[in-house]
Amino acid sequence: MFEWMAWTTPVAVFFICIALMLVGMTVWEIKSPTVMRKGFLPLETTRGDRLFIGLLCAAYVNLAFLGLSGRLAELLSLPEDPSIWFSFVLSMAVLAWVMRKG
Repeated sequence: MFEWMAWTTPVAVFFICIALMLVGMTVWEIKSPTVMRKGFLPLETTRGDRLFIGLLCAAYVNLAFLGLSGRLAELLSLPEDPSIWFSFVLSMAVLAWVMRKG
């Protein structure tokens, strides 16, 4: 059924984290309705807006890492491409930053 996608452990963890975030945000929204607020983003946002923007940013970080990892391995004279876990940690940090300050 899922043969079309490379289901590695980091990919599975990434999607599990997204699913858990959606469930957590749903429960949080039911318990405490959101209010619009202005952060560093150029528009007033709700928690859901910031989650969506943060997930987009996280996806772009992962895609950029995948695109640049070969070049990064060359520049740093690494025997193989850097682990995808680095981009996962970085993308989750970006997501947390957008959720908190955005």
